[in-house]
Amino acid sequence: MITDNNRILLVEDDPSLGFVIKDNLSLKGYDVTLCKDGEEGERSFLNHHYNLCIFDVMLPKKDGFSLAQSVRKSNATVPILFLTAKSMMEDKLEGYRTGADDYITKPFSLDELLCKIEVFLRRSPRIHLGHEKIVPLGKYEFDFANLTLKQNGVEKTLTQKEAEVLKLLYHNRERVLKREEILKHVWGDDDYFMGRSMDVFISKLRKYLKEDASVQIVNYHGVGFKLEVAG
Repeated sequence: MITDNNRILLVEDDPSLGFVIKDNLSLKGYDVTLCKDGEEGERSFLNHHYNLCIFDVMLPKKDGFSLAQSVRKSNATVPILFLTAKSMMEDKLEGYRTGADDYITKPFSLDELLCKIEVFLRRSPRIHLGHEKIVPLGKYEFDFANLTLKQNGVEKTLTQKEAEVLKLLYHNRERVLKREEILKHVWGDDDYFMGRSMDVFISKLRKYLKEDASVQIVNYHGVGFKLEVAG
């Protein structure tokens, strides 16, 4: 069931595909704004509130990667889903580095797109996970409900998937968490590409935690990862 947590920014320069996606999502109860280039999409995002962004990668005026970077400068938590005809691994990894949460490769079915949208909006932490407590990680405070990591008064806002990975590591900190466990829990699959994507997120989390040497995400080669907090 769709709630008021349903505003979607769709940026797609193919008018036929854009119309089909918007029309079908609207029939499902989503409030969709369609923009036809990256600059228009950026203006719309800065002037309105959205619960989810869907960006084509190959856009005129401002490509999807650059648009995602702009969005992340003002909002670190809104889920970003890329639509792309590109299947190259490095292109997808670049998308994750610029702030994407997930990809869907053209051609795709509308059922597949709807499924991904429902998963992201159902997981929306600010709406559904407000009861989660703030937990200590060495000198840090990790607030999953608000997607923040705070240390000495300095607050870092995480993306949804970054927070989900860190939460999973925290709740399993007494053991080595297998790679396939993380992949299936957070990404829903454990193929090679998803594994490369996960490594990008682990690297980001290590960077965020580097100010406290007592907090480490340890790589057990060929097995998985363990969150270790000394003291």
